[in-house]
Amino acid sequence: MSEAVLNLRGVVRTFTQGRANLEVLRGVDLEVREGEIVALMGPSGAGKSTLLHIAGLLEAPDQGDIAMCGEACADMDDNARTGLRRHVIGFVYQHHHLLPEFSALENILVPQIIAGRSRRDARARATELLEWLGLGERATHRPARLSGGEQQRVAIGRALANAPKLLLADEPTGNLDPHTAGDVFALMLKLARSANLAALVATHNPDLAAKMDRVVRFEEGRLVEG
Repeated sequence: MSEAVLNLRGVVRTFTQGRANLEVLRGVDLEVREGEIVALMGPSGAGKSTLLHIAGLLEAPDQGDIAMCGEACADMDDNARTGLRRHVIGFVYQHHHLLPEFSALENILVPQIIAGRSRRDARARATELLEWLGLGERATHRPARLSGGEQQRVAIGRALANAPKLLLADEPTGNLDPHTAGDVFALMLKLARSANLAALVATHNPDLAAKMDRVVRFEEGRLVEG
């Protein structure tokens, strides 16, 4: 059986609104294994983004356990969490969040340099990813000169730059028209599968969800299959 890359057990997260407490996550259990692509569905406000932030070690739960590649994360210090985010997790958001002053190639190169890769190797990796993404001829273009679909493809390349084991995507095609969304999503799935990644992808789109290996849905603050 493949390795469990992400394991959440009994995750609880509560927010305070005025005098009221809003319990968004009420004991969430979730396991995502190597090579498995899981769709995360639920209405707006159900907790999809909160769960992705917790899974990505960007936010701490109030209760519950998080393990990444079999390693417990609850007692990790900030440096250890940062290391996991840098080397093990790739993030794709609804908005591309590219650095506007940098080219497509540089946007994929930067996270590799931060992670300690040599400039030469980082450039080779960025060039390779852009070719896979069909953007080899757009490498020197800044985001403003790229279409929405091209910008999001660069964002996918950036997420995969450091060869993560886990891909977390929050409505990655939500800002795109249906045709472009389908093309970008298919490319993201192809790259994730070729790298045998574990992936957790939040989406409102049932057609896109149906293309993944399984679907989990929010129901009263917990996750249910299907």
